[in-house]
Amino acid sequence: MTVHRMHNDPKTQSSPETAGAIIHWTPSHNVFARLVGMGVNQSNSRMVIEMAQIKPGDQVLDVGCGTGDLTLTVKSYAGAFGSARGIDPSPEGIEIARKNAERSGINAVFDVGLIEKLSYPDATFDVVISRLVIHHLPDKLKHRGFAEIFRVLKPGGHIFIADFNPPTNSILTHLALIVVGHRMMQASNVWSIPLMLTETGFVDVASGPTRSAFLAFVSGRKPGD
Repeated sequence: MTVHRMHNDPKTQSSPETAGAIIHWTPSHNVFARLVGMGVNQSNSRMVIEMAQIKPGDQVLDVGCGTGDLTLTVKSYAGAFGSARGIDPSPEGIEIARKNAERSGINAVFDVGLIEKLSYPDATFDVVISRLVIHHLPDKLKHRGFAEIFRVLKPGGHIFIADFNPPTNSILTHLALIVVGHRMMQASNVWSIPLMLTETGFVDVASGPTRSAFLAFVSGRKPGD
């Protein structure tokens, strides 16, 4: 199976300028990823994809793909006639994602890119997903990013966001503080996202818990067929 590789080499590419945080995949982020089962085909990745209702033939974009675990799992659901693309502002993350794709033989495309400046034509994707990314963005950037996602979605396409929701259990809260720190715990407000999606033009906006103690979801649909 052929693995697509982009021409721009993350080894020689600096991080693009953005007002959002860029994760350079420190050990603490890798620990958190393992903690919540974010590996390829692991429970958290499968949960997100199934909640996003990704089906064979879907063209899917993963915004803030990091090292590509979720994107690679997407491809197994989208099938031979679907596609899985991932973007991230971190060249290091994209380099790892491409190596993971090559090692696993999964046909996924990865590129350095920003949520606020998606390099795709209008109405390209059936589904846009994002996991543990939106809380890193200031509100102004969130609005710009959601507008870009709305633009690249096909009419009737949908967005699915799984983002950090600080746990209420005292033991899990203590563990989360050790792994992600006070800043992430305080900055996360997944429940502000539904109004932003509605203001962008999305309909059928919904939100709620997931099976993960650390994640909540928000979803919406672009009006159309």
